[in-house]
Amino acid sequence: MLKMDMEYDRTILFIRLKGTLNRRVSYKINNYLVPVISKHKIKNVIFNFCDLKSIDESGVDAILNTKCAVKRNKGKIYLCEVNNEVSLKVKRLHIKKTSSELTALKLIEV
Repeated sequence: MLKMDMEYDRTILFIRLKGTLNRRVSYKINNYLVPVISKHKIKNVIFNFCDLKSIDESGVDAILNTKCAVKRNKGKIYLCEVNNEVSLKVKRLHIKKTSSELTALKLIEV
Protein backbone atom coordinates (compact mmCIF):
# COMPACT_ATOMS: atom_id res chain seq x y z
CA MET A 1 0.00 0.00 0.00
CA LEU A 2 1.24 3.47 -0.87
CA LYS A 3 0.14 6.83 0.43
CA MET A 4 1.16 9.86 -1.61
CA ASP A 5 1.00 13.33 -0.06
CA MET A 6 1.62 16.20 -2.48
CA GLU A 7 2.13 19.91 -2.01
CA TYR A 8 2.84 22.50 -4.70
CA ASP A 9 4.63 25.67 -3.68
CA ARG A 10 6.60 28.21 -5.73
CA THR A 11 7.18 26.05 -8.84
CA ILE A 12 8.15 23.02 -6.73
CA LEU A 13 6.07 19.87 -6.30
CA PHE A 14 6.79 18.11 -3.03
CA ILE A 15 5.85 14.42 -3.03
CA ARG A 16 5.97 12.50 0.23
CA LEU A 17 5.64 8.74 -0.13
CA LYS A 18 4.59 6.43 2.70
CA GLY A 19 4.46 2.65 2.51
CA THR A 20 5.63 0.42 -0.30
CA LEU A 21 6.13 1.46 -3.93
CA ASN A 22 5.71 -1.72 -5.96
CA ARG A 23 4.08 -3.05 -9.13
CA ARG A 24 0.62 -2.99 -7.55
CA VAL A 25 0.72 0.76 -6.82
CA SER A 26 3.26 2.23 -9.27
CA TYR A 27 0.34 3.09 -11.58
CA LYS A 28 -0.45 5.95 -9.18
CA ILE A 29 2.75 7.65 -10.27
CA ASN A 30 2.67 6.59 -13.93
CA ASN A 31 -1.01 7.34 -14.58
CA TYR A 32 -1.59 10.33 -12.31
CA LEU A 33 1.61 12.08 -11.31
CA VAL A 34 3.58 12.00 -14.57
CA PRO A 35 0.69 13.39 -16.69
CA VAL A 36 0.13 16.20 -14.13
CA ILE A 37 3.82 17.15 -14.29
CA SER A 38 3.71 17.17 -18.09
CA LYS A 39 0.38 18.99 -18.45
CA HIS A 40 1.19 21.75 -15.95
CA LYS A 41 4.85 22.02 -16.99
CA ILE A 42 6.03 21.48 -13.43
CA LYS A 43 9.78 22.05 -13.41
CA ASN A 44 10.94 20.95 -9.99
CA VAL A 45 10.08 17.86 -7.96
CA ILE A 46 11.27 16.84 -4.52
CA PHE A 47 10.48 13.28 -3.43
CA ASN A 48 10.60 12.63 0.31
CA PHE A 49 11.24 8.94 0.98
CA CYS A 50 11.33 9.25 4.78
CA ASP A 51 8.39 6.88 5.25
CA LEU A 52 8.96 4.73 2.15
CA LYS A 53 9.55 1.21 3.44
CA SER A 54 10.54 -0.50 0.18
CA ILE A 55 10.56 -0.16 -3.58
CA ASP A 56 10.72 -2.74 -6.39
CA GLU A 57 11.73 -2.43 -10.05
CA SER A 58 8.27 -1.18 -11.07
CA GLY A 59 8.54 1.54 -8.44
CA VAL A 60 12.02 2.47 -9.64
CA ASP A 61 10.68 2.68 -13.21
CA ALA A 62 7.85 4.95 -12.01
CA ILE A 63 10.40 7.31 -10.42
CA LEU A 64 12.39 7.18 -13.68
CA ASN A 65 9.24 8.18 -15.62
CA THR A 66 8.84 11.13 -13.25
CA LYS A 67 12.48 12.11 -13.78
CA CYS A 68 11.98 12.05 -17.56
CA ALA A 69 8.89 14.28 -17.32
CA VAL A 70 10.78 16.78 -15.15
CA LYS A 71 13.77 16.78 -17.53
CA ARG A 72 11.45 17.47 -20.49
CA ASN A 73 10.32 20.57 -18.57
CA LYS A 74 13.99 21.53 -18.05
CA GLY A 75 13.65 21.16 -14.30
CA LYS A 76 15.35 19.46 -11.38
CA ILE A 77 14.44 16.43 -9.31
CA TYR A 78 15.75 15.43 -5.88
CA LEU A 79 15.23 12.53 -3.51
CA CYS A 80 15.49 13.22 0.20
CA GLU A 81 15.56 11.17 3.39
CA VAL A 82 16.26 7.95 1.48
CA ASN A 83 16.92 4.87 3.64
CA ASN A 84 19.75 2.47 2.78
CA GLU A 85 17.56 -0.28 1.27
CA VAL A 86 15.75 2.11 -1.04
CA SER A 87 18.98 3.99 -1.83
CA LEU A 88 20.58 0.88 -3.29
CA LYS A 89 17.59 0.26 -5.56
CA VAL A 90 17.32 3.82 -6.90
CA LYS A 91 21.07 4.28 -7.38
CA ARG A 92 20.87 3.55 -11.13
CA LEU A 93 18.53 6.52 -11.63
CA HIS A 94 21.34 9.00 -11.00
CA ILE A 95 19.05 11.37 -9.12
CA LYS A 96 20.69 13.60 -6.52
CA LYS A 97 19.89 12.70 -2.92
CA THR A 98 19.73 15.18 -0.06
CA SER A 99 19.28 14.89 3.66
CA SER A 100 16.07 16.95 3.79
CA GLU A 101 13.46 18.84 1.79
CA LEU A 102 14.99 22.11 2.97
CA THR A 103 18.39 21.15 1.53
CA ALA A 104 16.80 20.20 -1.80
CA LEU A 105 14.83 23.45 -1.80
CA LYS A 106 18.03 25.46 -1.36
CA LEU A 107 19.69 23.57 -4.26
CA ILE A 108 16.75 24.29 -6.56
CA GLU A 109 16.64 27.98 -5.69
CA VAL A 110 20.37 28.52 -6.39
